Amino acid sequence: MIPQEIIRRKRDGKVLTGDEIAAFIAALTKEEISEGQAAAFAMAVFFRGMSRDETVALTLAMRDSGTVLNWDALDRPVADKHSTGGVGDNVSLMLAPIVAACGLAVPMISGRGLGHTGGTLDKLQSIPGYNVMPDEVLFRKVVREVGCAIIGQTSDLAPADRRLYGIRDVTATVESVPLITASILSKKLAAGLGSLVLDVKVGNGAFMESPEEAEALARSLVEVANGAGVKTAALLTDMNQPLADAAGNALEIVNCLDFLAGLKAGTRLEAVALAEAAEMLVQAGVASNLAEAEENARLALSSGEAMERFARMVHALGGPADFCERPDSYLERAPVRLRVPAPRDGYLAACETRAIGLAVVELGGGRKRAADPIDHRVGISELLPLGRQVSEGEPIAMVHARTKEDAERIAEDIARFYTISDAPVAAAPVILKRIG
Repeated sequence: MIPQEIIRRKRDGKVLTGDEIAAFIAALTKEEISEGQAAAFAMAVFFRGMSRDETVALTLAMRDSGTVLNWDALDRPVADKHSTGGVGDNVSLMLAPIVAACGLAVPMISGRGLGHTGGTLDKLQSIPGYNVMPDEVLFRKVVREVGCAIIGQTSDLAPADRRLYGIRDVTATVESVPLITASILSKKLAAGLGSLVLDVKVGNGAFMESPEEAEALARSLVEVANGAGVKTAALLTDMNQPLADAAGNALEIVNCLDFLAGLKAGTRLEAVALAEAAEMLVQAGVASNLAEAEENARLALSSGEAMERFARMVHALGGPADFCERPDSYLERAPVRLRVPAPRDGYLAACETRAIGLAVVELGGGRKRAADPIDHRVGISELLPLGRQVSEGEPIAMVHARTKEDAERIAEDIARFYTISDAPVAAAPVILKRIG
């Protein structure tokens, strides 16, 4: 295999064979390819694209660059979900225990915050003692005994993806649909899944802001995952406002517990969580249709079984045994809390969702550099949904900050991020399309 010949062929718009792609990724993993060659390959793919078969081959090569888990010994279907990320998107936290209570095994490999979006691992590390990087023995034990475990990507899962992603990040090739597809799916397929549900966000708080871009990515993910042998469907969901009414790590853990306790009924968050749960149960074959699957998910919530699964997962991975009973005893609170008043009467018509996510980063709840520490206490809660009628001075959000100065500055920003109209605003649907 001569790396520059593969780069040249892709540069010139040729279709690469599976063997060529596998050889290139194997050499990349062994560091037999320079960063310059990897960057050139990424740029060639960025401009020339890849066919479905090429993208499947790239995904499988990256999957096979490290350990691929096998769950054949389990007596339950193995399934997972992936979200492309947004603000207040903490669905994974409650979704895993819901579907585990319905009979699935969920080995969920999650990530940290990226840009303006929150990371599931950062949220879970708000819980004292929770181990997001257990060894494989403990990971398997928790999945087997609890039904779900949410952890981070270990060093031996899809190592080629880590190297290629780091190069893409500094060469302006992140947005390539084939490269995004292979990056997402290589990690998921390495977890040994039988089925997968994807949540592709679209809107001003998503990485894909236009419906056309989001649908193109969703179709690529679905086609490639199914081509790789994993039954997969995708939902396009709206991210033109925060999904939950809280954004920030510990605040979203509280939101998760409230959801599992049945306190978020009728919200956009519930609509997405139940829709994804239903898709997972149907894809995995434990429910015959979406209506039956959603009813099963609702029963898992109302019976308390989903909350019990979450509590068992937390304890099994090192967290307090009574965390769900006494979260206030374990979750740290920000020293300063400040309400954000509505600047005038009217209806909440629009918001700058990405800016709200970046406000959490400014408070210290996200990273500006990879090595930055996270303050799990800070964030924004009590965010009102679009369409809500408000009066001047009425709180539309609550800022949780380290200092009074931070709180005042961010509160002023949040008030500016919302557009208030004189006329009522129709609520936009949260689930826009299903692809599968």
